[in-house]
Amino acid sequence: MDSFISEADRALKILAAPATAQRQSPADRLGTNDTVFDEGTKRSIIGMMRVNHVGEICAQALYQAQAMSTNDPEKKTLFKLAAQEENDHLAWTQERLKALGGRPSLLNPLWYGGAFALGLVAGQMGEAVSLGFMAETEKQVEQHLDSHLKRLPEEDRASRAIVEQMKQDEIEHGQTARDHGGQDLPLPIKLAMRAMSKVMTTLADKI
Repeated sequence: MDSFISEADRALKILAAPATAQRQSPADRLGTNDTVFDEGTKRSIIGMMRVNHVGEICAQALYQAQAMSTNDPEKKTLFKLAAQEENDHLAWTQERLKALGGRPSLLNPLWYGGAFALGLVAGQMGEAVSLGFMAETEKQVEQHLDSHLKRLPEEDRASRAIVEQMKQDEIEHGQTARDHGGQDLPLPIKLAMRAMSKVMTTLADKI
């Protein structure tokens, strides 16, 4: 019960309070003024950064749930460290949205609750499956971020710097999960994860 109360408090803070990064934002390291975009381009960038912000909301929920579900101290630490780095991503995308005049998704509580439930389910299926779920999640996120890098304007150096660092971190998280025994998931599960991700990204882009 104490764990669930603690997680409820954590969820409220993630959803209601500004995230604080431990690492400097890649956008801040550029040291240049932001580019002015036309309204159409700006809306497109905001949509992509809102989707990325939602992804980080989900990452917080997913990894906290998986950490709760394991009795292995090493695995618990692994999930919590991943969540900690993802919190940097959450702060960076939040800051970028604000700089662009955008807002987070109105459905963030729904995304958080759904991801937390998935994390609990994955955690109950054993360490290998839970780590495999982490590895596959990071692989799909990496591909998603790569697609954004192809769409983001070259002159939007701030957004691109954030997405590039996020992509590198996701690659490392996925490799860590595999190195610790994450098993390859069956194709139907991978396809189901892609389908759920498609629904989330489509809605989060607009709402």
